[in-house]
Amino acid sequence: MNKTPIIVEIIKSGNRYNAWDSSGKKRTSEIGTGTRKKAYEAGMALERRTGKAGRTYWWKVSMDNFKSTPNFPTVNTSEVEVPEGHEEIVDFIMNSYGLKPVGLVMNELKWKYLIRSAVRGKNIMMTGQAGCGKTLAAKSLINALERPSFYFNLGATQDPRASLIGNVHFNKKTGTYFSEALFIKAIKTPNAIILLDELTRAHPDAWNILMTVLDYGQRYIRLDEADGQATIKVADGVTFVATANIGNEYTATRQLDKALLDRFTVIEMDLLNDEEEFDLLTYMFPTVDSDLLNNIANISFLTRTEALTENARITSGISTRTSVEIASLLFDGFSLLESADITIYPQYDASGGVDSERTFVKQIVQKFVSDSSSDELFTDHDIEVEDNTSYSVA
Repeated sequence: MNKTPIIVEIIKSGNRYNAWDSSGKKRTSEIGTGTRKKAYEAGMALERRTGKAGRTYWWKVSMDNFKSTPNFPTVNTSEVEVPEGHEEIVDFIMNSYGLKPVGLVMNELKWKYLIRSAVRGKNIMMTGQAGCGKTLAAKSLINALERPSFYFNLGATQDPRASLIGNVHFNKKTGTYFSEALFIKAIKTPNAIILLDELTRAHPDAWNILMTVLDYGQRYIRLDEADGQATIKVADGVTFVATANIGNEYTATRQLDKALLDRFTVIEMDLLNDEEEFDLLTYMFPTVDSDLLNNIANISFLTRTEALTENARITSGISTRTSVEIASLLFDGFSLLESADITIYPQYDASGGVDSERTFVKQIVQKFVSDSSSDELFTDHDIEVEDNTSYSVA
């Protein structure tokens, strides 16, 4: 019986190269730093394989092999049929909220707008802070409409022309030939939904290639290298859904060209409040102590609130993605303090000692650590590190 292969995407965070599999599980500790770094620099994913002696190793594979899926139960949409007439379309949109998965926290108005934009063939851009659910919302849309889908992580694309158009190759027998990229297959697929993840991390050359693809009056891609074929038209019914982190606080992101941004219908994902975050965590981890989950929600909410103040002590709040990771650590037997030490503190600058971002966040966490371990929240080692070491915000 063939098992589903484990393939991870490498995402750089500060000076770290973290590995995440398609279910959202972090596998950084399973892979050597050098292997992760080389895969990231090559714009490739890593697949776990087993050798003849039974030892596992990680092999570089194309990013096309990595297709992330939301780690939530999906709604059964086997009976969903998108109508064609105007009245039927309006009825479908107005009654579409039942297609939203429970694990996606998104209000009814924005979900309906998302469905309407896709049904009407709009280019959609999901914006918001990192970890707020942009990619999950896009994938939930794909599941709800049951259309062919393609996933492209533009932030990991090192060679936009090769990734979006293709390459020219040479064979001794046949001579020069052109090999199309998967993106070409995607835009030629009628009614496909094409997810363009991490658009703000993409190389500007990728934006230039996408300009004519996303323009409603053009909808083609130019193939300079194609033999006898200058352009390829985008098939009927194709919908593009992009995700983007908008704001100066995100490292390695670029400000989108206004002409490119104008080609999208923008839907902003809201940060969850403490009640919404608590509801999400209890839904995902019903066996974890509800008081602990409530503490996670409160800690996250306080950091987000602080980050939005005029004289904020920290540059960013804890994302929902981090909150989910903390809850999963509690589920696996870690304490709240241990989970914070692993997931939260490395995200904040430790320079400045007692006045550092990290110390401020530790003070917030301390309010919600009720056991005796709270006495060890600030150790001599922590103080020494914070006084002498500067960390980049992850």
